[in-house]
Amino acid sequence: MGFFSGLAAEKYDRQYSDRKLISRIFDYFKNQSKRLIIIGTSIVLHSVIEAYIPVIVANGLDRVTQETITNKYVFTLSGIILLLGVMSWFTNLLRRRYSARTIAELIRELATDAFQASVRQDLSFHDHFQSGKIVSRITSDTREFGQLITLSTDVFMQLITSVILAVVLLQTEWRLALAVFLLIPIIFYLVMQYRHAARQVTRDGMRAMANVNSTIKETISGIAIAKNFRQEDKIYEEFDEANQTSYKVNIKRGLILSVVFPVLRTIGGIATALMIYFGAMTVLEGFVSAGAWYLFLSTLDRFLMPVMSISSFWTNVQTGFSAAERIFALIDAEHSVIQNDSIVPKDLQGRIDMINVDFSYTSEEAVLKDFTLPIEPGETLALVGHTGAGKTSIGRLIARFYEFQSGEIYIDNIDIRDFDLVSLRRHMGIVSQVPFLFSGTVQENIQYGCPKCSREEILNIGRKIGDGEWLEALPNGLDTQVGERGSQLSMGQRQLVALMRVLIQKPSIFILDEATASIDPFTETQIQTALDMILSETTSILIAHRLSTVRSADRILVMRNGDIIEEGSHDFLMEQGEHYSELYNTYFRHQSLEYVEETKKYVKK
Repeated sequence: MGFFSGLAAEKYDRQYSDRKLISRIFDYFKNQSKRLIIIGTSIVLHSVIEAYIPVIVANGLDRVTQETITNKYVFTLSGIILLLGVMSWFTNLLRRRYSARTIAELIRELATDAFQASVRQDLSFHDHFQSGKIVSRITSDTREFGQLITLSTDVFMQLITSVILAVVLLQTEWRLALAVFLLIPIIFYLVMQYRHAARQVTRDGMRAMANVNSTIKETISGIAIAKNFRQEDKIYEEFDEANQTSYKVNIKRGLILSVVFPVLRTIGGIATALMIYFGAMTVLEGFVSAGAWYLFLSTLDRFLMPVMSISSFWTNVQTGFSAAERIFALIDAEHSVIQNDSIVPKDLQGRIDMINVDFSYTSEEAVLKDFTLPIEPGETLALVGHTGAGKTSIGRLIARFYEFQSGEIYIDNIDIRDFDLVSLRRHMGIVSQVPFLFSGTVQENIQYGCPKCSREEILNIGRKIGDGEWLEALPNGLDTQVGERGSQLSMGQRQLVALMRVLIQKPSIFILDEATASIDPFTETQIQTALDMILSETTSILIAHRLSTVRSADRILVMRNGDIIEEGSHDFLMEQGEHYSELYNTYFRHQSLEYVEETKKYVKK
């Protein structure tokens, strides 16, 4: 269980300028040109209507003071205002409707790109970075980004209204208009003063939430272990620590980001008070008409609203930019696995050559150094040795999950870096140490690597394993639900499903990181049958833990600290009486005796 690691940025995080972010955002709008035209047109129409409603009312007020008004005029004026109100409502509805669809598609595309970037990343990327934080970028951050786009359309509409009103105010009374315009530099100065602080606290808030999400995901995933070791209080403390940190960061964020809007509102209130006083004086002295005075009072808020909106909603702006920054950082994260070409192999013979390979997970400790290993086509190679010897690393390098630092690896005399990754892995069958099954049925899990494989093909292969008794043991056969991570199946059944997933795929190269789970002899026999079916058709690399697997290998490599210290068949290595013999006598022979005892118990039952 990982501990809360603070609010540090991930190593692949990067900072983008606002211009770069806006440019990247606009790239996602390229396919939305028709909707954008409708949205833009409705925004302009709505802004013009909203700007001219107070102008029309002001002109009507002047007519009233001049006592030239008639009932017909009042009725006409009321009808015009009503019509404009309906048109304003309709254009706003049109804008919101098309904006909602456009933003939804934008979020979908952004989440898709972020998810694809995450899936295509190398295994080393997912080893180093917590999945909960990656999930937070794909889900929470894309939603926050959508709110930024919604806010942008609102502010854009208000800006157009403000520009139109500025022209009207200048034409009506330029001296009062200039007095109003003097407020804008003051407001923008205040906005710019806290802009960078807003971005920083917003980033911290999003990182804190990502930590909370990561803690929840890790806790739920490991709940069975936590309960087994009675650590419910401990995991609650870890969650509470992450949650409290998020709470404190968001309180700080709220305090910083809530300062400007009240200040701006105060400035707006003072401006309104001054406008009332000096405007009234100018009306009484005959410098401006009552209608013009009303126009200034009624439009002051509308004129200043865009600036106020940018300030009061700067939290959302910075949240949206920070979200975009985090999403694009995930999308732009560099891959460690190097690809020089994209050769698509039709068939592979399965010859593998590792030549002078150096590999390490970190710069501090080398796993393989100047490592050379040839593997013949169709050969079954078993790797044995203590933990940390480098056995699993060999399989991971051949599968291109990790990048080696120097040396060369060839498959069928082609540099492994020249293959298209997806196409190469189609020719590989890989079973990890702990077989992972997805929620769904047994059949769906077997078809995972071969969606076009039919149910009949699966049954034909399945019946060759122990006469299909393992299928009969499943409650609903191939339609049995496996549960989350295969929790509703036994470990042996999970291994059989994982092996079936490889068998149906018919790979050229098979990599097995064999599990050490204890299973009954009957299931052991079935698993060995499935293995034999795979081994007979592939070049196989077995990271062996079972005696039966070791003895069935054509060649056994004994490894220690990344080096091959012994090599040969089981009988040959036993005759040598060196490290393999010692390993066999202390581990494999003990395992063999346990297997015999378990078999006797199983037969008695």
